[in-house]
Amino acid sequence: MGRPPYKEELMIIDNINKTFPKEECYLAVQEGALLLYLRSLDLNSFKEAIQKWLVASDLLEVYARNNEKNIFAGILEQIENIGSYGIKGGKRVFVGYNQERKVKDRVGKIAKRGMHYYALDHGFSRTENKLPAEYLDKIICGDSEEVLKKLPPNCVDIVFTSPPYNFGLGYENSEDGIDWNAYFDKLFAIFHECIRVLKYGGRIIVNVQPLFSDYIPIHHIISNFFMENNMIWKGEILWEKNNYNCKYTAWGSWKSPSSPYLKYTWEFLEIYCKGDLKKSGSKENIDINDEEFKKWVVARWSIAPERNMKKYDHPAMFPEELVERSLKLFSFQNDVVLDPFSGVGTTAVVAKKTGRRYLGIDVSEEYCKKSELRLKEIL
Repeated sequence: MGRPPYKEELMIIDNINKTFPKEECYLAVQEGALLLYLRSLDLNSFKEAIQKWLVASDLLEVYARNNEKNIFAGILEQIENIGSYGIKGGKRVFVGYNQERKVKDRVGKIAKRGMHYYALDHGFSRTENKLPAEYLDKIICGDSEEVLKKLPPNCVDIVFTSPPYNFGLGYENSEDGIDWNAYFDKLFAIFHECIRVLKYGGRIIVNVQPLFSDYIPIHHIISNFFMENNMIWKGEILWEKNNYNCKYTAWGSWKSPSSPYLKYTWEFLEIYCKGDLKKSGSKENIDINDEEFKKWVVARWSIAPERNMKKYDHPAMFPEELVERSLKLFSFQNDVVLDPFSGVGTTAVVAKKTGRRYLGIDVSEEYCKKSELRLKEIL
């Protein structure tokens, strides 16, 4: 305002404070400024009331005579320009509208429903074993199913992997694009071994993309497999690749509901736990900071696709940042990280960079050589 308030303004301010609940809306004059405290408001009623009081007080004539702007019109304009609010009981709610609704007696209701009921009769052992020295911090060339059978149970802390998607991409020394039954039979045989070698409380994270063109929801099929094998589904992270796949122009039945082809810009990280949602570890081996934790628990990660696929001659690499976030959020330093579809070693590279141990397995000798070269470059 920059001046003492007019008596007409004080009258309208007093009327507002008497008419609208103080805990929702309150006006005050302080050091020549008009302050509005706002939590919620029936905006239409507020407008009508102010208009009535303006007319009754002759304040509009005062503003015109002194060539001044209508301060109450300015208040209304500022309120209307607030873009973030909720609606409750016909009122705009500006504070706390986006807070999560609290469930009363959450623990009791969970107990009644049955948390992860499908994984209760797991029978998993808590006895841990060490990964044999000949497999620690190694890249092994071979069939993952056969290699993993040589390992003792409960010897790795976390699995991070992205299996071939069966899209027909042409991996080195691996047939991609085979019969779906054969694909899943082999994939699940490897995943069975991953479950066996995973420690109690350990996590398996699978980066996967549904094959939309064949209408095969691979992420659902994989989740069903792990749940049938008593693994707890911890959650799902959407890896937003920022329109990477939308450059294609196959839209199915163009401008027709006959059979539109849905576009997608994301992949999934499906996360499973063995035996328990909680993983034990030492505080000194935690390497995620406050800001990273707050940002990454929001399960939509915007990360650009890997840009070095031509450099390594691999058709389907994932970026290091995807692995780094996953390892720091779901594992501790010094944990053993397994990737049974290691490719050119991105998981192992990030494990080494973040102070973890690793075991990578791949059928391609060429990819394994490239993995070794990448690992040697890390100091």
